[in-house]
Amino acid sequence: MNALVKIAGALAVATALTLPALAQTTIVAPGQSTTGTYMDYMKTVYDRATFAELLQVPIATFDKEFELTPMAAESWSQSEDGLTWTFKLRPGLVWSDGEPLTATDYVFALQRAATGGYDFAWYWDFAGGIKGWKEVTEGTADVSTLGLKAVDDLTIEVTTVAPKPYLPSVTSLWYPVPKHVVDKLGDDWALNVDTIVSSGPFDLESWEKSNNSVVLTKSDTYTGPWQAQIDRLEVDPSLGAPEVGLPAFLAGDSDYSFLNTGQVPVATQRFPDGIRKNAVFATSYISYDLDSAPFNDVNVRRAFYYAVDRAELTSTVLKDIAIPAGSILPPGYPGYNPDIAAEAVFDPEKAKQFMADAGFPNGEGFPEIEIWYREEGGYNGAIVPAMAQYLQAEFKDVLGITMNIRVLPGADWMDGMRNKKNNIFIAPYEYDYLDPSNFYGIFFNGGRHGYHIPEYDALVAKADSESDWDTRYKLYAEAEQIMIDQGLIVPLVHPITIAVISDTLGGDASTPNKLGFTSLDRLGHYFFTHLTKQ
Repeated sequence: MNALVKIAGALAVATALTLPALAQTTIVAPGQSTTGTYMDYMKTVYDRATFAELLQVPIATFDKEFELTPMAAESWSQSEDGLTWTFKLRPGLVWSDGEPLTATDYVFALQRAATGGYDFAWYWDFAGGIKGWKEVTEGTADVSTLGLKAVDDLTIEVTTVAPKPYLPSVTSLWYPVPKHVVDKLGDDWALNVDTIVSSGPFDLESWEKSNNSVVLTKSDTYTGPWQAQIDRLEVDPSLGAPEVGLPAFLAGDSDYSFLNTGQVPVATQRFPDGIRKNAVFATSYISYDLDSAPFNDVNVRRAFYYAVDRAELTSTVLKDIAIPAGSILPPGYPGYNPDIAAEAVFDPEKAKQFMADAGFPNGEGFPEIEIWYREEGGYNGAIVPAMAQYLQAEFKDVLGITMNIRVLPGADWMDGMRNKKNNIFIAPYEYDYLDPSNFYGIFFNGGRHGYHIPEYDALVAKADSESDWDTRYKLYAEAEQIMIDQGLIVPLVHPITIAVISDTLGGDASTPNKLGFTSLDRLGHYFFTHLTKQ
């Protein structure tokens, strides 16, 4: 008997050695920012490591039809007075080190964000409206007063200062933080591959900090919805720029690439079945330091508003990759108002008159300025650099001024805008949740730009808590009219992304949605978990 067992064992080993290993499916994808500090979305959004969010499971997120899908939560409910939401988590979720994932990890994530200088803190004040958030972040109240409670391991209770009918969609950016690890290592838990634990569909295999490239692998501990269908995801941010990404794609070194306007005709002719378009709910606009000359003069700001030929911009240098923006809201987004958008016309004479009213006829005496934009890949990598050069020439021609251009890493750009280290910026913004309060919130009560406009703030606050949609719509329109009249921003373009994907890619994520668009990594959790490769 022992001899038979030994022979059987030997045969099994020999067979295993001669059989080919099961092939792993690996997707090579372009990334966005080439810089990142923490592999923790709840520590920093603007300076996070590449796709840090794919390591964790949010409360909920969006599928390719922009339908909100429960993820860590299996259900939620709102109290009769509209001020309290209760989220029930799925049982059985764990961290990659085997520790249970509990309500405490989600509550801790926001408590830490409120007290740790989180660069996305405004989101949870305005969008989330969490009770006590403003007071805690300003240091005037203790973190224990936040409207957050882990009722038990699987129940989270959130209390808001006003009814927030759209709060579940806000939770698409609520990720857990491993309290049991942070208690031991502090923020350093998210600095090293060896100490990073995950709760979502992917684990972290490697992270090259010199260019923010990462290798993610399919999690073998994640039991929630949307489990990965590929084994490995290699993300290289240097491929985010179409000038680098397309040659890599053509060489077979990448599975998809974003395209700039010059590449679209060639790629379309060569890979007609591989072209994917997406109308992004995003806006690129010019913002200012309203306290710094010369942009402390509303006439100067309004001159810039009328000095941009958006139609020419999007039909020439940005052909096929952007459409004109007349509003902070993209077309089709809830609350979009065509009458507001129609005000953003190209009117050189009006622009020149505003400059003259500001004391700078034909640009005479206007100081030399420098517009800042952030370095990144994806659709912004294709749009913003070319747009900056167009605006440089346009403002010289129409306004008679000299505008230099400076590109900065994302963290430096954000620091410059938030701390007013420059006076004019190109600012791209993509939606976080499907409600007009998302876009209007970035200018509310300081928000992203440090704007404090009482009339605007009052209208947005009223609209945000209003339950009647028609009334909300009118209030937001009034608020945006104030933005126009005071020249708070210059809406420029809404992106249309065009990419080419390999014919080896499959799965639901590789096909367009009902509107004919494919969001690719703009919906990262959906895309990378619903993608297959032959």
